[in-house]
Amino acid sequence: MNYKTIQKKKIYEEVADAIIELIKSGQLKPGDKLDSVQQLAENFQVGRSAIREALSALRAMGLVEMRQGEGTFIKEFDSSLLNLPLQSSILMRKQDLKNLLEVRKILEVGTVELSAERRTEENLMEIKEALNQMMYANGDKELGNQADLKFHFAIAKAANNELLLNLMNQISEIMNATMADTRKLWLYSTKSSWDKLNEDHINIYKAIEGKNKEEAKRLMYNHLKNVEKVLEDYL
Repeated sequence: MNYKTIQKKKIYEEVADAIIELIKSGQLKPGDKLDSVQQLAENFQVGRSAIREALSALRAMGLVEMRQGEGTFIKEFDSSLLNLPLQSSILMRKQDLKNLLEVRKILEVGTVELSAERRTEENLMEIKEALNQMMYANGDKELGNQADLKFHFAIAKAANNELLLNLMNQISEIMNATMADTRKLWLYSTKSSWDKLNEDHINIYKAIEGKNKEEAKRLMYNHLKNVEKVLEDYL
C-alpha cells in the first residue's frame, strides 16, 4: 500500500491560507485594503518575512494586487483571465459563475456528442480509468477533484478535435475550482447526493461506450444542471 507523505506547511503558506479563507467567507471583499505588513505580522503573530512571502504567493495566484505607495488590495475577479491559476471561484461573482456554467454546458454537451460518435477503445480506457479513480477517491477531496477533471478532459480528448481540447484547456483552472467547490458541497451533503454524483459519471461513460449520442448529451446536460443547482444554492 502506498501512503501519501504528509507535508508540513510553512508559516507563510498558513498565512496565505488564512487570508484566502477570509476572502471565501466574505470578511475580505474585492477592493478591500489589507493591513500593513507590520500589522498583519502582529495579527498573525509571525515575522514580517512570512507576511511578505504570503502576499507574494497571493499575488501570484491573482488574488491580491500591490499598489506602489498605497498598499495591498483584494482583486476583483477578471473573467478575461480564465487561465490564471486560482483566479477561481474565490473571487467569482454569482453572474461570473453562471457565465462559466453556460460555457461548460455549450462546450461539454457538444463535446460529449462527438465523443460518443468518435471514441476509440483507447479513449474508453482513459475515461474508465478516471471514473475508477473517482470511485477510489471515496471522499478524498483532492483525489476526487483530480479524477473529476481528468474524466471531463478524457471525454474532450475522445472527441478527437484539437480545437475543442484547447478550449477546455483555456478554462481548465477555473473548471477545476468549480468542480472542487461542487464536490466539497456534495461531500458535506447527504450520502445520496454523493452517490448521485458518481452515478452521473457512470451513466455518461456508459452512453459514450454504447455510442449513444443523444443519451450522452442528455446526461451531460443534466449533470451540469445539477452542478449549477448545487453552486447556486451555495452562493
